[in-house]
Amino acid sequence: MSAPLDPPAAPPPSAPTCVVVVPVKPPALGKSRLVGMGDEQRRELAEAFALDTVAAAAATDGVEAVLVVTDDFRLAARLRGTGVEVMPDGVSEDLNETLVQAAAEVVRRWPDAVPVALCADLPGLRPDELASVLVEAARHVSAGRAVFVRDRAGVGTTAYAAPAGSFAPSFGIGSAAAHERAGAVEVGSDATSVRTDVDDLADLGAALVAGVGPHTTRASGRR
Repeated sequence: MSAPLDPPAAPPPSAPTCVVVVPVKPPALGKSRLVGMGDEQRRELAEAFALDTVAAAAATDGVEAVLVVTDDFRLAARLRGTGVEVMPDGVSEDLNETLVQAAAEVVRRWPDAVPVALCADLPGLRPDELASVLVEAARHVSAGRAVFVRDRAGVGTTAYAAPAGSFAPSFGIGSAAAHERAGAVEVGSDATSVRTDVDDLADLGAALVAGVGPHTTRASGRR
């Protein structure tokens, strides 16, 4: 008589999936600190940054969807054509409240996903680095903690995640310190591409040296 078979081992728990929320100002209004450039070039670069950021996020393991928040109808139509989800900006003058509303939409449409706010000016974003950040972030969020990624300058924030019921980002001047004071855990300190946002010409130069996506490559005049 054969011995009874052992019951099959339970599969290891999988990391929660994430929905990345990317707020995008109408490109005509963005990147005013890129001084020395004409309005059209700034507009093209702002749009290129967003397109490269969104494309990299959509290609990242663990990302169930990318939700872009924008009032730019032309850009919204272009992004929908790539399979990205788009919603209008709920509170145009308040980025943080806009993100709170977007997180609520994530809960409604993807109730098991972790909402992650990501800046739209990460033209060199690498999916492998973002995936590592999201794994780390999801672990803390599952334990009830908020997390943030500090920007390359050390004072701002490029990404924020938290449990849906306590999603309260503090993007703006000195946001890294504000997130720390609120008890958020810093993650992604080694994820250079997730930290390299572009606000001014020095930032743009650093991003170009490190490598950027195809839209920013074209908009910056590099081939």
